Amino acid sequence: MAKALMFMGTGSDVGKSLIVAGLCRALANRGLKVAPFKPQNMSNNAAVTADGGEIGRAQALQARASRREPITAMNPVLLKPELETGSQVVVRGQRVASMTARTYWNERGKLLPEVIDAFHELAADVDFVIVEGAGSASEVNLRRNDIANFGFAQAADIPVVLVGDIHRGGVIASVVGTFAVVAPADAKRIRASLINKFQGDPSLFADGIAFLAQKTGVPCFGPVPWFTDAGKLPAEDVLALADYTSDKSGALTIAVPQLPRIANFDDLDPLRAEPGVNLVLVAPGQAIPRNADLIILPGSKATRSDMAALRANGWDIDIIAHHRAGDKIIGICGGYQMLGRSIADPDGIEGTPGTTEGLGLLDVETVLSPVKQLRVERAIHLGSGTAIAGYHMHMGVTQGPDIARPFAHVAGMNEGAVSADGRVQGTYLHGLFAADDFRRAVLGNVASPDFAYEASIDTTLDALAAHLEHHIDIDALLGLAEPVRLD
Repeated sequence: MAKALMFMGTGSDVGKSLIVAGLCRALANRGLKVAPFKPQNMSNNAAVTADGGEIGRAQALQARASRREPITAMNPVLLKPELETGSQVVVRGQRVASMTARTYWNERGKLLPEVIDAFHELAADVDFVIVEGAGSASEVNLRRNDIANFGFAQAADIPVVLVGDIHRGGVIASVVGTFAVVAPADAKRIRASLINKFQGDPSLFADGIAFLAQKTGVPCFGPVPWFTDAGKLPAEDVLALADYTSDKSGALTIAVPQLPRIANFDDLDPLRAEPGVNLVLVAPGQAIPRNADLIILPGSKATRSDMAALRANGWDIDIIAHHRAGDKIIGICGGYQMLGRSIADPDGIEGTPGTTEGLGLLDVETVLSPVKQLRVERAIHLGSGTAIAGYHMHMGVTQGPDIARPFAHVAGMNEGAVSADGRVQGTYLHGLFAADDFRRAVLGNVASPDFAYEASIDTTLDALAAHLEHHIDIDALLGLAEPVRLD
């Protein structure tokens, strides 16, 4: 019978995702069958699953840590922000609607049976399910109809570990305060706390550990020191973009405009990790560096809106000047659409129906459609003959003369487009730079011949598992897990 344990946070970005990933790999390394689970996630950084849907990027990484294929049951509800007040709602991997925050808040309770079914589906096939909560456990104003934190924990009848981030300061107050403000029945479900992201001498927090145990009545695990290699793993939250620019005097500079609705930015992770590449994420209000050797237009959750933001920042002028100077541009998914002549949204999928003028660097036009294409793909890049393992995740059809010069072949079919001069390329393929040979073909002599991106992810996950094994009594922590009731 599977056992389950849930990790909630005193706030967002306390390191829950990393803790869950590390525990999944630690258990897998012990020969146990383990699966990650997050009832509800909010992220525009998503991954395509083996069963043809999409889930949050963090759950895909946790699945990899578990040495399992990602499936939609691991993240049954995914919210993908489209506007300031609304999101696309994805249930079991498929888009079902776009809702305002208030509408979703009122309706989300109806999704709880779907969430419980997905949880039970995972539990039927593993020894452990490691569950991750969302945001802060103490958001009592959002408790009604909750399916992400205590609402799920109570419905599934599973114990909780509360994770606090000492790096922010005030961790003792945040842990004790969570116990104080949540409902007594919810507080009773918390079986331990865990202190994360510690820097310095851990012995200096010994009194803090004792105080927390005395004040909350449950054991406190940790502190877990800061995991210095965390930045080598794919990030899910846009908060990670604050420190995303690499500060290297590399021989090649790649500039990426930080669009307001940037999506699937983990496409850039392999480039950021390359020793000889200086990846510059261009913040709003800043100019795209004139010394950039390559500009990449990334994916977007709201292409027309981000196209307007691109113009408002003057990035369109920078991109056109970059092209006139003879330099190269690659557009991925929404970025590919922006490189064309126009993006039409006759059905109002992304907002008000209408058409937005693109950059006109590719002779193609895009019409958005309500059918989302979600596929894991294997492709051949025609410019270099190298293999790409990626995925499609987009809503729209792109046509025009430049598709006669495809970016790649997928199952013998043309994919993407290349300009007549060969310096502008567009593709719907996400994950393409993780392919070492393709990345080396794009970067030329700058690419390290010894750097293997995919292998580096597994090496880092093993290091994360060893880090947790060293600093936490994992046997005692997992001893808090309880059997899953499948009735």
